[in-house]
Amino acid sequence: MLGESRRRSVVRAVWTVLIIGGISAALYASHSWGNYHWSRQSNPLTLALGDNVSSTWDAHLVQASDDWSNSPWPELDVLDTTVVSGGTDSRRCKPTSGRVEVCADKYGFNGWLGLAQIWVDGDHITKAISKMNDSYFDTSTYGTPEWRQFVMCQEVGHTFGLGHQDENFNNTNLGSCMDYTGDPDGPPDNLHPNYHDYEQLSAIYNSHTDNPPSGGGGPGNGNGRGKPGAPPAMDAIDFAGPAQWGKLVEGSQQRGFSVYELDFGGGHKVLTHVLWVRPGRP
Repeated sequence: MLGESRRRSVVRAVWTVLIIGGISAALYASHSWGNYHWSRQSNPLTLALGDNVSSTWDAHLVQASDDWSNSPWPELDVLDTTVVSGGTDSRRCKPTSGRVEVCADKYGFNGWLGLAQIWVDGDHITKAISKMNDSYFDTSTYGTPEWRQFVMCQEVGHTFGLGHQDENFNNTNLGSCMDYTGDPDGPPDNLHPNYHDYEQLSAIYNSHTDNPPSGGGGPGNGNGRGKPGAPPAMDAIDFAGPAQWGKLVEGSQQRGFSVYELDFGGGHKVLTHVLWVRPGRP
């Protein structure tokens, strides 16, 4: 992976060339995940990332946190994430209100490489998890620093309310971890966010701030309407597999990504963004 200062210089140079050539980041379609975002009363959004991963993953989690927290473009810098001690065991990967739990374990050869789940109340994310499946990352196909960094960066990025920039494995890399790829190392590499990722986050989090919460939902809810909190089933169900993910609303395993929604009523939902093993690869 590139050194930090060199990487940022390369990123700036690439986007300068694109803009001079008349290809603005604004030409890319919006890639927010619906309207989902964390409630906050001011920017930057401060968010803890719970470390429930092995030492093999620690540097990748720290790198992802640093990437998402330090935009090379200060005007687009809206996140402040911190890696903290995990609040769950890696196998169960239970969510914690008001933060993201990041987990890695051998979840089995079940077809998915990584996933992100968000618990929402209306448009507000109240808690989230990211999971990396070591059953695949312990194989020669995916057991590289580049694949680990790509998937870590993407799954953590989903928990902020981001979707994908591009979902075609065969297209040229966009230089973003929110771009699907069969070759994360590129060139350009898809190991870090790019300008449009930061631009999208700025559009999400600089558009407004939220009222303080007033009852129900726990930290990070901020619905401000005093409605009842999330139903207990949202915390009681084990969301480990497709049978518990609810309705498929986008994508498919053949396309390499899926989005599932489990609706508990009253604006309370659990949504799951799945990165499947690349079609045609073990």
